[in-house]
Order: sequence, then structure tokens, then C-alpha cells
Amino acid sequence: MEALLVSMGVVALAEIGDKTQLLALVLAARFRRPAPIIFGILVATLANHALAGAVGAWLAALIGPTAMRWILGVSFIAMAIWTLIPDQLDEEAEPRPPRFGVFGTTLVAFFLLEMGDKTQIATVALAAKYASLAAVVAGTTIGMMLANVPAVLLGEVAARKLPMRVVHGIAGAIFLVLGVLVLLGAGSSR
Repeated sequence: MEALLVSMGVVALAEIGDKTQLLALVLAARFRRPAPIIFGILVATLANHALAGAVGAWLAALIGPTAMRWILGVSFIAMAIWTLIPDQLDEEAEPRPPRFGVFGTTLVAFFLLEMGDKTQIATVALAAKYASLAAVVAGTTIGMMLANVPAVLLGEVAARKLPMRVVHGIAGAIFLVLGVLVLLGAGSSR
């Protein structure tokens, strides 16, 4: 349960103001069809985070526990710093007319934009930390949906009213605490 809740909370906070959330806003404004956009985000996130989680679980099995603890601790601290840097969506990343429909456009755009993103890297680290791959992938996916569904439904109004610095600060603090706890050996039952 801890893996699910921590994964969900960390990703939900880290996703606020992230480039994939900005993409959700662009898609919502452009297509004005929330259901296929939300479903596309869900499928893309499940695929992307399942892949990232599998990489994290594989790394945990490959690397010794002491080395893994240091890698994870430093990774979480790096994520804390990265979270404080707001993302911007490039103009060229804006979707073209939906050749594959709204769902297909959302699926492809989200999957590709999430590659190497902080929430994908966090999923790798969380899957390496926790023994439950399914709980981590479920948690990170729920976290993505918690951050992106309101963006799709409420659009830019919600994005302008959220205090991004505070949200990014809270997410950064959570990553920092996780990093320090991992380096100190907390929860090293693996």
C-alpha cells in the first residue's frame, strides 16, 4: 500500500506544471473532446510507466542493495532539484490535425513526451525501491491522471490559478525526503 500511495502522491505533485500537463491543456483547448483525450492519457501512461517500472525492477535485481540505495537516494535528491525547474511546452510539440483521431493523437503525443520525463524517471526509481511493480505502476498512473484529468476538464483556468511554485516546492520536498530516507537506509527491506 505504501508503494501505491507514495508513487501516486509523488507523481501527482511532480506532474503539476510538467510538459505533459501542458500538453493536456493544449489538447483540451484544441480538440474540446475530453473523453478520448483522458482515455489516450490513461493508455499512454500505463504503457510508458509499465515500461519504466520494468526497467526499475530489473535494475533493482541487477544491482546490489548498497549500490542501489546510493543510486536511488541520489536520484530522488536530483528529482527534488529537477522538480523545482518548471517545464515549458515547445511550440513545435503542439499536435497537428488529428490524423489518428483525438485518442490516437493523445496516445502518441503523451507516450513520446513522457519519455525521459521526470515522472517516468521517478517511476523507474520507485519501482527499483519498492518490491511491488504493479503498485508502483498503478500509483504513478493514478498520480498522472489526478494531475491531468482536471487539466483536460478545466483547461487553462485551473492552470493559471494553481500556485505552481508552492506545488513544485512540495513535490521537491517529498523527493528530497525520500532521497535522504533512502540514503539513511529507511525501508531497506529489499
